[in-house]
Amino acid sequence: MSCVRPGYRSGVSTRTVEQIKESLKRSAAALRDAGVPFMVGGGLASWARGGPESGHDVDFFIKADDAERAWKALGESGMRLERPPEDWLLKAYDGAVLIDLIFAPSGIEITDEMIDSAEEIEIVAQSMKVLSLEDLMITKLACLREHELDYESHLEVARSLREQIDWNAVRASAPDNPYVRAFFVMAEGLELIPPRS
Repeated sequence: MSCVRPGYRSGVSTRTVEQIKESLKRSAAALRDAGVPFMVGGGLASWARGGPESGHDVDFFIKADDAERAWKALGESGMRLERPPEDWLLKAYDGAVLIDLIFAPSGIEITDEMIDSAEEIEIVAQSMKVLSLEDLMITKLACLREHELDYESHLEVARSLREQIDWNAVRASAPDNPYVRAFFVMAEGLELIPPRS
């Protein structure tokens, strides 16, 4: 199982955020032109709904069957391609901005149903499908393990978007392990999320 890294960092420069937004526009256009269905994920999915600005990279969630075609479309649009050793994503670079094409976040298969049910949101003056906040939290929680305990970004998303997230749905689908249980204990103790109902 592999993880999507946190999509934002505090203290990110405006220039970096603007570069990421421009790269989002260019890469989304390349995927659309190639006919690849996608959802915006990671920090940009949070930001699109009022969460913290994303200053890390652009994450697209796509089906595994579309990964190679999507990757080649980014290359044909002038982006530098990189095939990482991980078997759950492909990478491209638009200048200094990393574009991740993620097709198995934390071992979770991206399906037509997930993409079809994703909400269309206007981001950087374009309408795009965006990963649901519940799926965003589930994939983030699935990443928690002994050597990857990034509770800060998880708690920040929970704090900033708590009223928009169906926490019972997240609890029902998130992995049941000590790290995920610890997140819920912290988030409930800080009164960021309601107790289990």
